[in-house]
Amino acid sequence: MKNVLMTMAATAVFALSGSAHAQEWKQQYKTIRYGITSAENEKDRVARYKGFTAYLEKQLGVKVEIFTAGSYDGVVQALAADQIEFANLGSSAYAAAYTETKGGVEPILAQVDKEGASGYYSVISVRCDSGYKSLADLKGKVLAFADPDSTSGYAVPYFNLVKEGIDPTTYFSAVPFSGAHETGVMGVFNKQFDATATYINTEKSGIPQRMVTKGMIPAGEICNIWKSPEITNGPVTARKNLPADLIEAVKTALRELPKNDPAVYKEITSGDETADGYIEVSHDRYQWIVEMRDWLRKQRRQG
Repeated sequence: MKNVLMTMAATAVFALSGSAHAQEWKQQYKTIRYGITSAENEKDRVARYKGFTAYLEKQLGVKVEIFTAGSYDGVVQALAADQIEFANLGSSAYAAAYTETKGGVEPILAQVDKEGASGYYSVISVRCDSGYKSLADLKGKVLAFADPDSTSGYAVPYFNLVKEGIDPTTYFSAVPFSGAHETGVMGVFNKQFDATATYINTEKSGIPQRMVTKGMIPAGEICNIWKSPEITNGPVTARKNLPADLIEAVKTALRELPKNDPAVYKEITSGDETADGYIEVSHDRYQWIVEMRDWLRKQRRQG
């Protein structure tokens, strides 16, 4: 009996010790800062993540702040400077952060759809009434990219256009950066640009479709004339120098979000009916993006 009691006591002490250890990160991180990139305007970004913030605070037991910046690089630099702990990044922005921090960040989760797919597509969009039906029609026209650190809004379309024999810097009359996906699509709608690079998840879900839902543009005004190969969904990214228990707590909270609070999950996925939670991912899935960005950087230096 004495041995049994001693074993039970040791088990209890171990459990309490483990619990205390698991809570240690809360003493160091009383506020968790979570970065969101600029796919849409800042006001809508903040509003869309209000419920998400409350959910994370409830799950983690600490204050959560959403961090936004005027460009993708602002979020990347915030990660590199340890100003934020986590961020939702596109694949190219993750690659930028990985390079900038010399491997100091890691992907932990990525979105998956109901069919098990975990990717999306870059598209080149035009006004449906423009008469542009193919890339050949855009020769000598203005193509707006989204942001230098955007996967679907710059890196993938630029890389693939070159592979198709099109040098964007000479094929188009100008290739400005709009600053954000929505800005580029709105620029096409307002005839500021002839075309823009953005993304879709499916034919029913993506940036143009979201803008229609939000009342920013009418339905049937924006058409896609080019589509990339599938791109792996950008990851939820964590700094590697964070406590493992903190990373695991955030990972668990996000993986359980669709079940725990379907309304919040629907809000942050813009009502995408195909979205079906998260899967764990590793850096290996994004190494080709790191290499693609390196190729693009070398091309710009040569130019």
